[in-house]
Amino acid sequence: MELYAPLLQTWLRKYDVQVSDADDLTQEVLLAVSKDLDQFEHAGQPGAFRGWLKAILVNRLRKFWRSRDRRPQARGDSDIDARLAQLDDPSSEMSLIWNREHDQFVLRQLLTLAQPHFTSDTWTAFCRVALDGAKPDVVAEELGISLNAVCLAKSRVLRRLRAESEGLVESSSCFSENS
Repeated sequence: MELYAPLLQTWLRKYDVQVSDADDLTQEVLLAVSKDLDQFEHAGQPGAFRGWLKAILVNRLRKFWRSRDRRPQARGDSDIDARLAQLDDPSSEMSLIWNREHDQFVLRQLLTLAQPHFTSDTWTAFCRVALDGAKPDVVAEELGISLNAVCLAKSRVLRRLRAESEGLVESSSCFSENS
């Protein structure tokens, strides 16, 4: 709920769902996820959960608009149908946007969850090297720590982030082995 509700609500607003209905739809999507999670098969495919979550969202949106006599507030029926079809198509631009926004959102959440587990110097060294792209020797000098300490900081945080994000984000994310 904490991880996915904000992302789902952002996407529901893109499909003309009023705020009052977005809460209910978010709960429906998350209930469907929790109910069927034991049947979900990852099969080692990057982004499998992300695609499954998107499919549930699309299905709930279709059901929502059908139950409302297909009268979205701001747009015509066919526009909603076409936009949902685009989101449902794995090769569409809208689906690629979903993938990117999902991964970025999850990574931000994971960073927020991971930060309290590290000292300030470890976290700063990681951020400067892995996120800002600074050279490790420059960061070592900035922080007054050894080059080895900077490399260890990056390694420790990346290890935790990889473990936490397994199956949630693409393997090509900024937390890959070569980052």
